[in-house]
Amino acid sequence: MFYHKNNFIKWAGIASIAILMFTQACKKSFLDVPAQGQAPSSAFFKTPADATEAINAIYGNLRENHETGFAAIAVESMGSDEAEKGSDPGDAAYYNDFDTFTQNSGESQISDFWNGQYASINLCNQAIDSIPPINMDATLKTRYIAEAKFVRAYNYFRLVRAFGGVPLRMHYPKSGADFNLPRSTVAQVYAQIEQDLTDAASILPQNYGAADVGRATKGAALALHAKVCMYQKNRWSDVLTYTNQVMALGYSLFPDFEQSFRIPNENNPEEIFELQCPSVANNPSADNSQYSQIQGVRGIPSGAGGFGLNVPTPALVAAFEPGDPRLNATIIFRGSTTVEGDVIPATVPNPMYSYKAYVPFNVPWFSNQGEGQDVRVIRYADVLLMNAEAANETGNATQALASLEIVRARARAGNSAILPPVTTTNHDALQAAIWHERQVELAMEFDRFYDVIRQGRGAAVFGVKGFVTGKSELQPIPQNEIDLSAGVLKQNPGY
Repeated sequence: MFYHKNNFIKWAGIASIAILMFTQACKKSFLDVPAQGQAPSSAFFKTPADATEAINAIYGNLRENHETGFAAIAVESMGSDEAEKGSDPGDAAYYNDFDTFTQNSGESQISDFWNGQYASINLCNQAIDSIPPINMDATLKTRYIAEAKFVRAYNYFRLVRAFGGVPLRMHYPKSGADFNLPRSTVAQVYAQIEQDLTDAASILPQNYGAADVGRATKGAALALHAKVCMYQKNRWSDVLTYTNQVMALGYSLFPDFEQSFRIPNENNPEEIFELQCPSVANNPSADNSQYSQIQGVRGIPSGAGGFGLNVPTPALVAAFEPGDPRLNATIIFRGSTTVEGDVIPATVPNPMYSYKAYVPFNVPWFSNQGEGQDVRVIRYADVLLMNAEAANETGNATQALASLEIVRARARAGNSAILPPVTTTNHDALQAAIWHERQVELAMEFDRFYDVIRQGRGAAVFGVKGFVTGKSELQPIPQNEIDLSAGVLKQNPGY
């Protein structure tokens, strides 16, 4: 038995490979020969089916390794206080540099992350530029373009958080002049992200039928827009507006926190945007994410588990309040038995592993251990906590407390002896409570590092790890990109 996802995602891996192969720009030479079995780019984007394949390819690429695997962990998780390298000492030793803020511009994981985002942006741009002339259903055409704009905004948001201002590539390149673009300002990048999300939210449906579960929705565009505004100064009224709109769309928290991350409960009413990673026999491209394998428990005798990287820290354990059930639903401890019945030997290399990336050992896999586990990008709990923070910042402590309490109530699961409701209306105390709730609710979901940075607490929280104010907030621009640009791209301070 294997877990079968929706039809449009099933073929997205194959489509993304085909699209990527013919989107590469190169000079003509005697080596340029048509690939057998593939349509040349000049013959594509002619029919409605071509448009569908192009959009499916965008989604398929989002779960690619540079998007969800080694590079994403390096750039978006390893700098935080909640995670460290893990695994055996010699495995993925480059993560130690990210953990201690000693990475440099030549590190391949940085260039992999950069290239992964731009590969996705390239697919989005190609769809946005090429679908309009196709003779097809006008409503579907408009929706496809909105989906591509949502994904483009998502990728640019990841880039601007990681690097600051980056080149804004808004069209599929058609000449050499389209390649070597300078960095846009942070404000310009955010403005473009917001425009794409505004466009997307005005078109995307609130939900889909079963065959299209996993596509970007109106709620996803609004929720991401709220998060984008949260990362900019003095935008709290906008965060409040967008989160209020999402909260009116009918989302709800899944009753069981731990079970909400398990494969049978994927795409539940809490999930606002979730990367679909189906496990399909004879089609390894259907799950080209190593998200769970990289973080899975290392050293399981049966061969199940994974590489054991990106493991929780004692600092994360200490952050949970006494009795908080989310502790044991976020962290797998050495020598314990999971809710699903898997025994974690006392001999595994690390004392802790991520429970949120865990796949039960008896789930069949065809290409990667732990495949089939979707990647949660935006959960309703995140929206509620953004709403609480925005309400507090705009002077509405009553709403802030109400939204915060929804999250804490789900966590306490009816046990009134733990996680008492927060009652303070003092701005600073309530802010600290909301920040703490984000830390424990969203732990190991690649939010912690950027949350602390936007809060202006980088040195206070990460200083013991080697964080340098004015440098460590951003990753270095990949040196190979600077070299290829002949100096048009400028390096970030301190690198």
